[in-house]
Amino acid sequence: MFTALRESRHPLELSLLLALALFLPLLEAPKNLAWLAYVCVWLWNRARARDFGGRWDLWDTLLALWIASGYLVAAFAAFDGNEWRGANDLVRYASVLWLVKRGGYRERELVWVAGALFASGVAATGHGLWSYARQLGAGGTPALQLKSVGHVNHSAIYLAIVLGLCVAWILARWAAWRPAPRAAALAAFALLAVGLVLSASRAAVGAGFALVLLLALAGWRRVRALAAAAVGAVALAAGAILALDAEVLTKQRRLEEAGEVLSMRDRIWRTGLAAWERHPWFGVGMSNYSQIGIEQVAAWRAEAGRSFEPGRYLASPHGHSLYVNALAERGLVGAGALFAVLAAGVAWLLRARPRGADSDRAWLLWGGAASGWFVTVAVGAVNTTLHHEHGILATLLLGLWLCRLAHRAS
Repeated sequence: MFTALRESRHPLELSLLLALALFLPLLEAPKNLAWLAYVCVWLWNRARARDFGGRWDLWDTLLALWIASGYLVAAFAAFDGNEWRGANDLVRYASVLWLVKRGGYRERELVWVAGALFASGVAATGHGLWSYARQLGAGGTPALQLKSVGHVNHSAIYLAIVLGLCVAWILARWAAWRPAPRAAALAAFALLAVGLVLSASRAAVGAGFALVLLLALAGWRRVRALAAAAVGAVALAAGAILALDAEVLTKQRRLEEAGEVLSMRDRIWRTGLAAWERHPWFGVGMSNYSQIGIEQVAAWRAEAGRSFEPGRYLASPHGHSLYVNALAERGLVGAGALFAVLAAGVAWLLRARPRGADSDRAWLLWGGAASGWFVTVAVGAVNTTLHHEHGILATLLLGLWLCRLAHRAS
């Protein structure tokens, strides 16, 4: 790492980006300070060099529109509340993607940032498991949470992305490693997999292990034996979940017996879609989902001449779906910008996927970006992804890949 910093064109800037990656799931105040300092130093360095990362391209347009959409929605939001704070959160994770994408970092520097994200994810998981064991020993109801990520669903999303990054690293670098790094990588995989299963988040567990299979499929021609081992690991994990009757299974059975397989999400979604129907263009404002009341929904339905059954609707702090949440809070204007960025992400991941002869670093960076995108989109069907820590993680990983592509093309 110190060699990379000495050779970097902007060592302070790179140090701050590494600090953000290290503090992201671990320490609240330091990660916020690292992000702010990184943005300021990045802007200072580029203004001094009169080089902001090359020519404007489609991604720059998409990201500018994405950030602007948050403030446009806040200005015209139907509700007054947290809409400006929500727009500021969008700036945090979108700006990380944008600045890293235009950062001009060398491939080696990008890998160091990915390594910092991986290391901090493993450290946060270890701390979370230790806390989980303490809660279990005290006779309480344990919940696995990462120290500076919070709620178990948010932590599970973060864990699933880091698990994908771990698998990408193993598939990319296995042949170059000696026995000790190989053993450490496998131990990290086991730690992350156990943490993900103990989170008991059905969507994150399913997406996490599906991601392992997808990454194995992507690298099949390049490292067939290792890809086959990844498939075997998923089968082994599934068998262990069944044999041990893990909480993720008992949770599913409890919900089935109660007739609530979706954990009341269908009612929450109806509430959000009712708000979108009433305010289709700019929504109720980012982070204002909690203000959507059932009485308001009843009034909206009555105004539209439609029937209303109270039992079919439920108020909630957020939409429990990236897509419903975006439509309700941002309307077509904000949600359209978000969906365009997600569509561009998969287009670039598929179009520029590494080939068998490409470097290990290329495969690693692509796998990390694919992990962030896949978990965001897949888990986003039933949970509100792409915000706060896991939003920064996903966009930073995508930014690393796009930066690598831009540097290669220059």
